[in-house]
Amino acid sequence: MIRSTVARIDLAALQSNFRAIQQFLADQGSPHASAPAVIAVVKANAYGHGSERVGVALEQAGATMLACADIEEGIVLRRAGVTRPILVFGALSVSDLDGLFDYALTPTISTPSAARAVQAAAAKRKTMCAYHLKIDTGMNRLGFRYDNLRRTLPDVLSSPNLRLEAIYTHFATADDPEHALFNEQRLRFEEACKNVNVRALRHAANSAALLRDSRVWYDIVRPGLLLYGIVPPPLASTIPLKPVMSLTSRVVAVKGLRSGEAVGYGSRFTNTAPATVAVVPAGYADGLDLRLEGRGQVLVRGRRVPIVGAVSMDMMTIDVTSLDEVQPGDEVVIIGRQGGESWQHIDVREMAAAIGSIPYEIVCRIGARIERQYT
Repeated sequence: MIRSTVARIDLAALQSNFRAIQQFLADQGSPHASAPAVIAVVKANAYGHGSERVGVALEQAGATMLACADIEEGIVLRRAGVTRPILVFGALSVSDLDGLFDYALTPTISTPSAARAVQAAAAKRKTMCAYHLKIDTGMNRLGFRYDNLRRTLPDVLSSPNLRLEAIYTHFATADDPEHALFNEQRLRFEEACKNVNVRALRHAANSAALLRDSRVWYDIVRPGLLLYGIVPPPLASTIPLKPVMSLTSRVVAVKGLRSGEAVGYGSRFTNTAPATVAVVPAGYADGLDLRLEGRGQVLVRGRRVPIVGAVSMDMMTIDVTSLDEVQPGDEVVIIGRQGGESWQHIDVREMAAAIGSIPYEIVCRIGARIERQYT
């Protein structure tokens, strides 16, 4: 059985985006020794796109490494058949570390306690564990403080069962061109790398930083959102990206309203003239935001129509008064294209802007009960 609301994932578009990013990196010319390698970020179920299929597709496209949020996400990728190195971004201090070794995952060491825990686990197994060292240059979440490394790092670097593979940081304001912290973090990171004084790869650039400043490409870049065909707002890009996800549903009922009648919970939408509304079986349990009420639009028969009334758990209503004879079964495009020769398009950035959110939240919240269909 297939529900009416379906997310379609275009793996060819995903791989095309990966290659387009590679080409961009090569064409722009890195200020460092050569064009950087690419770590493909597939955390949060590949930003809602489905990490198993996406991970395998990105490996086939040539990703140097994949990156996920925690050990459990890494195990999912390995069980799906991913063989490339997998970096775990998240904190490990209170994790069950068996998965790191059983599934050959690369941990991030971001705290002294994590270093001690991974060292003990590796020593117990009489093995070496390659790791990436995270430096906190101003985000103030995970990482060794950039200005305290002389005190905190010696014990980590001398751990007999740990091998430093790469050093990285994460920018707090990469998507804010006016914020001075971005460049401050760059300078702090470069100074920290000198202080570590160990040969290791360096990486810092997420999607926004990749677009913004080639000086932070270093040896590797870490695109996430760009892979899925979405440019982090408010930035722009000349990379020829293709949207990877579309979200569609079907009209299940059509109702006529008399003037002055209300629609949905709270009766917050009241029409001032006779109207026609259609019911769409997609709601907040599927990841659609409540704020789409009165702000968002969908496509029906190649035309935009507004979302009216409260978005409820399992359905929403749309005003189709302007359309002729909408019928149950008509396709409703929530994200994507529709319309034959006169294509209309609603993208993730538009939806996010309409509700005061960010594209990351839109795609990551697409619900588990929505089937992903891969092409």
